[in-house]
Amino acid sequence: MVATRRIFLAAILICAGVAAYAQERFITVASTTSTEQSGLFGYLLPIYEQQTGVKVRVVALGTGQALDVARRGDADVVFVHARSAEEKFLAEGHGVKRYPVMYNDFVLIGPKSDPAKVGGGKDIVVALKKLEAARAPFVSRGDRSGTHMAELELWKASGIDLDKAKGPWYRDTGQGMGPALNTAASIGAYILADRGTWLAFKNRGDLAILAEGDKRLFNQYGVMLVNPDKHPNVKKDLGQQFIDWVVSPMGQKAIADYKINGEQLFYPNAADPNA
Repeated sequence: MVATRRIFLAAILICAGVAAYAQERFITVASTTSTEQSGLFGYLLPIYEQQTGVKVRVVALGTGQALDVARRGDADVVFVHARSAEEKFLAEGHGVKRYPVMYNDFVLIGPKSDPAKVGGGKDIVVALKKLEAARAPFVSRGDRSGTHMAELELWKASGIDLDKAKGPWYRDTGQGMGPALNTAASIGAYILADRGTWLAFKNRGDLAILAEGDKRLFNQYGVMLVNPDKHPNVKKDLGQQFIDWVVSPMGQKAIADYKINGEQLFYPNAADPNA
């Protein structure tokens, strides 16, 4: 009887251990709002989860905030799009290795009436100079996201000191890409957006793409494992498994296959060592 009870208790403990292990089969990915609000993760992650049995929990923030989450050790993987910030993260020892994943581009959105007359060209520097000269309403994410960082670099490239030029025409929102686009749509303002979120965005109102195609609008994404030596709670094996899948031919094909109305949102380039 005692032996039977011991076997029974052992079986319960084993089952509990198996259940606990099963519950731990997930990773946390700190990423940008663009990967989520474009619908990419909604398409990509179910494929990965079905193939591996590992769940992916996404914390979608601006790139700067996502990297801060990882710096605290509150994520296993970061999937972002601001290479200088990513390299700084690595140099600080918070990441193991940066892998290029995919790219798309930024586009300048604005009202179809285009009061600042920036449409018809692709030179983003010329377009921003016109916006500043006209004091045309402009919505900035203002959230240290990859898009916000790119926007600030473009103002700088335009020779405009934004701190001096700012006024009522320039609105820092501190919002993600989708909410910022909603703000621009509601007030008829210009805004820099990543193409993926724009294509997925439904509340466009009177907005349209007015400038695109400048090489300075290139938008590269990278993925990194958070350093388990600095943050022992990081799920090293499961996190690296996710990265390996994303940059594998299978993961890259899944990224390329994601389209809205037949238009591809992201272009895989994991094989490019310079990306």
